[in-house]
Amino acid sequence: MIRTLNLNRQTTAILENAYAIGYEKQTNAIWSASFSLPLNDPKVAKVELLKYVEITDEDEYIGLFRIIPKQTIKNKSTQEVRFQCEHVLATLLGTPLFKYHQLTNYVTKDTLEYLLSRQFHKHWKLGKVEFTRYFHYGWENENLLAAIFSIPKPFNEQYRWTWDTQSYPWTLNLVKPETEPSARIKEGYNLIGLEIEENPMSMFNRIYPLGAGEGVNQLTIESVNNGIPYLEDRKPNEEINATVWADRRFTDVHSLMANGQALLDKWKMPIVTWKTSAADVSKITGLSIDELKEGRVVRLDIEGLPVTDLRIMKETKNDIKGDPGSVDLDIGNVQEDLSTTQADLERRQRTNDLYSMGATNIMNFTYQDNCDQVIPAIIPFYIDDDVVNINTVELTFETKKFRAYSRTTKSAGQIIQTVTTGGGGETVKKGTSGGGGATIKASTTGGGGDLVQATTTKSGGESTQTSNATGAHRHRVFGFVREYNQLPGANDYQYYQAPRSPDGTSSGAIFLAGSGGDIYTDSADGSHSHSVSFPAHSHGLEFTLPSHTHPFEFQLDNHTHEFEFTLAPHTHPVEINIEGHYHEVEHKIIELDEMPSKVTIKVDGNTVPHASTSGDRINLVDYMSKDSNGKINRGRHEVQILPNGLARIEADLILRVFIQSQLGGSF
Repeated sequence: MIRTLNLNRQTTAILENAYAIGYEKQTNAIWSASFSLPLNDPKVAKVELLKYVEITDEDEYIGLFRIIPKQTIKNKSTQEVRFQCEHVLATLLGTPLFKYHQLTNYVTKDTLEYLLSRQFHKHWKLGKVEFTRYFHYGWENENLLAAIFSIPKPFNEQYRWTWDTQSYPWTLNLVKPETEPSARIKEGYNLIGLEIEENPMSMFNRIYPLGAGEGVNQLTIESVNNGIPYLEDRKPNEEINATVWADRRFTDVHSLMANGQALLDKWKMPIVTWKTSAADVSKITGLSIDELKEGRVVRLDIEGLPVTDLRIMKETKNDIKGDPGSVDLDIGNVQEDLSTTQADLERRQRTNDLYSMGATNIMNFTYQDNCDQVIPAIIPFYIDDDVVNINTVELTFETKKFRAYSRTTKSAGQIIQTVTTGGGGETVKKGTSGGGGATIKASTTGGGGDLVQATTTKSGGESTQTSNATGAHRHRVFGFVREYNQLPGANDYQYYQAPRSPDGTSSGAIFLAGSGGDIYTDSADGSHSHSVSFPAHSHGLEFTLPSHTHPFEFQLDNHTHEFEFTLAPHTHPVEINIEGHYHEVEHKIIELDEMPSKVTIKVDGNTVPHASTSGDRINLVDYMSKDSNGKINRGRHEVQILPNGLARIEADLILRVFIQSQLGGSF
């Protein structure tokens, strides 16, 4: 029976008039089905492209399919519409893995969960997974179903995809197939016909697996196979029959080797194709052993042949209504790689057209600078993670004369003391011209209350005489006031100062007296004369100056001042303070005449056996840091060139690498 469903999986029609209902179930592949309807059947309109149909064979559920090609035929003998269907597993073809996706060391279940999570429409969920493997996977611009089918490719044991489409979301399972026989084909019981074809042309006992890349950069298994690029399984003295198997989807060497071994296990045996037609008598006998279903191991018991256990690889029924008991089977070796089919090979070819294989690139690092026996020339370089292979690392360099450059320098400032020496003595005459005459008024101010002492000295003595006095009389001189001074050597005389006049205007007089007593003068007739003799003497005086000013005014006429002086031989001490400053210098390149005699080269700390002051294409691969597998580390590396003297190094470091562009964007 066939019923149609819409995209919401709701029944829209029962196609009771459908005929020529057939199906083909193939292990690990998309199943297919077909049926026809009369052209005039009104339910033809219910069968829409990409909508669903469910097929059952009496009480056996065959599967859920969707309509793809629709062919209408109308002629004298036939008026019908034929429909081709594909299993709903094909809905996964509609989701691409855009650009690059990479998973490393995910367990099988997590890898499948990752892929199913990329569905545009969540039709499928993950069910049972009976494998736990850790492989490296990478997909680029591949559809989701192809990526899912690639998961068990590297497995070294049999696997089988199964599904459940009777509940929603539909369930996808990855299980281990049965290995013990559970069905039978026996001559004279249910065998109708048998064809066996043995083809040794596809038998190989040596395989050279190749993965991603091209040329010397293509992935091989040598690094994990003791340096041997092939896998082999042959008997002693057996001729070698080898083939190269390349699948550029493999970017991980362990996955490539595992898949190559699985193929070798199959290809070392001649291809034997068993095609049988048998009667499905299970509906008569009711025995499970008589059910001939895809994936089951069937035991062949045929006269003239050894009893053989083979797996049913394909189950085909052409007409479940017209000939329900007839089934065609393709059976093969139980250990055969179930995934290797022509359809799969074609799919992989289409995938290869989209894959980014990468390209060989040249990376150049240029260095030019001075160095010496202490500070080396350092050439750092970086190798990115998306570099798949490093083909060459070569150093070319020359040692040249050390080169110096002029520059402006700053002084810190300092105090400099120096002495300059004058010449011999000379007489210098100079004149200055005064300005025009002028009347100048000024005054000076004295401080008040100053006690001033002074001595005035008279150089020669002086005599004074008074005469013509008449009448008897006597003069008395008295009134000793003060002894002021005594002349040196004048022991018999002292000077006296007369009292001041009452008005204070007279300063008194100084008289010479004897040793003591009063002085008298007299005469008989009264006529007399007075004579006073002043010897050389000095006047000592003391007086107080009150605060006062001295106004004065004078007239300056037009005049000049002339002066003359003599310069004796002499020196001038000088002190100069020089502040911080810059010196302008001449800019030019200066090369030293000396050259070093040898150099030391190190790569990642490893010394290269090269001492010459120049080198051309020196191979540095053996001296670079490597991981535990002997592969050059990705990341930062460093080349050092140390001369034994001042030098200038000019170098070029050239790498040839194979890169896969799987990082970043398009800028």
